[in-house]
Amino acid sequence: MRPTITRSRSTGNSVIWDVLTFEKLQTGPVVHLIYWAGLGIVALFGFSAAGAGVGFAIRGIVARDWTSLLIGLPVVVGGLLIVAALALIWRGTCEFYIAVFRIAEDLRALRRQEEARGDRPAA
Repeated sequence: MRPTITRSRSTGNSVIWDVLTFEKLQTGPVVHLIYWAGLGIVALFGFSAAGAGVGFAIRGIVARDWTSLLIGLPVVVGGLLIVAALALIWRGTCEFYIAVFRIAEDLRALRRQEEARGDRPAA
């Protein structure tokens, strides 16, 4: 078994120590930031799809080409459906990563518990 790192938490630089040693994972706040950044990218895709569809429809109205209007509306609806699907997939991906890191934390706690018990001979 590898030796555990023990350090007094009374010093003022314990945040730096936690970041450098991975004893306390910063997964929660980091994944939340990544999640919102990803949703921002998905929203940008949604705005571009909606803008392209509306622009295509407006161009068709100005040119009196009704087929462009009929094509532009499904582009908007399809783009919004794709954005909804991407948002769900992104949410699932982030939840998967959170679950993996929580499993790692649970395994770390089990390892510490086993180390605290010591090496007892099997009965």
